[in-house]
Amino acid sequence: MGRATASGLKLAVCLVTALFIGACSNPYYSVMEKAGIHKRDIMVDRVEDARNSQQDAQEQFKSALEQFDSVVSLKETDLKQAYERLNDEYEDCVAAAERVSSRIDKVESVSEALFDEWADEIKLYENRELARSSKKQLEATKSRYGTMMARMQQAEESMEPVLNIFRDNVLFLKHNLNAQAIGSLQSEFAGLEAEINTLVQRMSEAIESSNAFIADMQTS
Repeated sequence: MGRATASGLKLAVCLVTALFIGACSNPYYSVMEKAGIHKRDIMVDRVEDARNSQQDAQEQFKSALEQFDSVVSLKETDLKQAYERLNDEYEDCVAAAERVSSRIDKVESVSEALFDEWADEIKLYENRELARSSKKQLEATKSRYGTMMARMQQAEESMEPVLNIFRDNVLFLKHNLNAQAIGSLQSEFAGLEAEINTLVQRMSEAIESSNAFIADMQTS
């Protein structure tokens, strides 16, 4: 084999290897793009999923508050049943919160990949005007995304104090099935109600911001 042929073969192997590594760095996105589904589409889908999970969480936390309210008026003979009902609501709230966090993480993952790819592709333009236009669009999209993500994260953070109050009272009720436990729940209700109202409001803001972002992505 001649030197030129060997060099050409080596170059071809390097190119194939580079392409393979690049494709495998994000295998999911590569497979989806081959099917005609791009990161932009995946991002919109994931924002919708995150929005839906927050809507579900809103309803779950409202249900938990209603259950908590009903329990504080129960008689002592109903305490074991009260504990079981509250514990079920607490566990459902934990599951709802985990879904919200998981779906926000997925939005962040695809957005990072999309914005990196977009910025890299801008460098490929020969036409400077088109490059400037694309860069401007990227910056506007990142700004809208930043606003939406800040609202999502605020709502996500608002779940923690609610879960903490709920967990503490469920645990206290578990080990104190007596009138003292009900008295404790009654004293905690106002604080829990205030935290859940804050959570519901922040989730409403995040949902509204998500809807606006989805509309912008679908029309721009």
